[in-house]
This record gives sequence, C-alpha cells and structure tokens, in this order.
Amino acid sequence: MHASARFENAINKLYKAFHNNTLNPEDCKQCAVGNILDNTDSWKHLSDIHGSLRLNYIGLVHQNFGRKFNGYSPIQLLNIESEFLKGCGYVGPLNGKCKKPKNPLDKDTLFNGLYFVVSYLCKIDNIDNVMDYFTPFHKNSLSQLHQPETSI
Repeated sequence: MHASARFENAINKLYKAFHNNTLNPEDCKQCAVGNILDNTDSWKHLSDIHGSLRLNYIGLVHQNFGRKFNGYSPIQLLNIESEFLKGCGYVGPLNGKCKKPKNPLDKDTLFNGLYFVVSYLCKIDNIDNVMDYFTPFHKNSLSQLHQPETSI
C-alpha cells in the first residue's frame, strides 16, 4: 500500500485535531474539511449549506477549472465533510431541522465520524482501508472469525 501525500497530510491533521480536541463537526474551521484545509473556512463557499453534496456556482467554477485544495477537488471536499457528518450521526446537511447527535463533541462520536472520513479517503486514493481492523487478522473468511470454538 502506498498512500499519497495528500492522504498522509489529511490523516496527520485529523489525528492531531482529534487528540488536541480541536475537531468540531459544527464549526467550518474545525470540522474534518476545515482541519484538512489548515483550519480555514473558505471551503464553505463551495456549497450553500454545510454538509451539502451540491456545489454552488463558486464550487462548480472551481471544480470545472480543476482546482484542488490541499490535493482535493471541491466535490471531494463536500463528500469528505458529508461522510464526517454522517459518521457523527447527523442526518442531512446542517440546518435547523437536521437530526443531530446528543453530544457532537463526544470522543466516540468524533471517532465514528473520522472512521467514515478515513474510509472515504482510502477509497478515493484506491488504497486498502486503514480503518478496517479485521483485515490483518483475517485468514480465511469473516464467517469463520465469528464462529466460537466448541469443545466436546
């Protein structure tokens, strides 16, 4: 497995944010994409609603010109943020009506969000999912992994 520089940079930033308690799904500078983009919120101008998968005019212009932000296209950034929010327990883009987790800053909630993000980052870089902890222990099949041993 060979990870790209953008992947390594993103993972390092997200890891630091998680452990420094500077990861916040409701803050455009401290969410997954905000951290990947060096705690800036300029990316929020790519769509009209935080967590939306729909590029607005500005986002479409950047996308069509092939613009990259720390290695990621505008649509990839929206997908990263959407995965983060989904993993944290949000349903739909952030607005007054979306379903939210009880405590968005809970470490387990944030870890779940990061799990979704890292899985997505692995997918777009075409590398094995580094969050899939079953794979290293997996010899034959997962079905065998779940069968308890019995003694007679």
